Amino acid sequence: MLGYKNVERVKPSGLELVDKLVGVQRVTKVTKGGRAFGFSAIVVVGDGNGVVGHGLGKSKDVSSAIAKAVEDAKKNLVRIPILDGTLPHEQKGKFGGAKVFIKPASHGTGVIAGGAVRSVLESVGIKDVLSKSQGSSNPHNVVKATFDALLQLRSAETIAKQRGISLDKVFNG
Repeated sequence: MLGYKNVERVKPSGLELVDKLVGVQRVTKVTKGGRAFGFSAIVVVGDGNGVVGHGLGKSKDVSSAIAKAVEDAKKNLVRIPILDGTLPHEQKGKFGGAKVFIKPASHGTGVIAGGAVRSVLESVGIKDVLSKSQGSSNPHNVVKATFDALLQLRSAETIAKQRGISLDKVFNG
């Protein structure tokens, strides 16, 4: 979450957060006594109204890995600008080998996204959006690439404030 301008962090208290499980991986560590199995879970939490966070949890059993992931996700909540149930503008995001492209859509389109991208966008509360995930399909990297794209989004009000001009001038030059 570092390295982004104007990212508004949010405290989890007083929010109706809903968690979505993106993926659970079984990981194996080979020791002299045989194989030791563990689980890693990646979870996205959001209030469906512009606040979202993601987290990773690891444990020997699935349920505690998910619980740890939810706790981790609540620690890094951010606010994303939403404009009439869609995005303010199109944006590309990248993390590792995963690339994600998100584009605003007209009302009634729905969330056109696959897997990990869909989980993040639905948790944010975006109703109409087009997206394309390219490169790696690793859910960890896809979630982080989607966050990269979302954190780069700026509302018209933010742009007007940063440039020190009126909102009307942003649109009409």
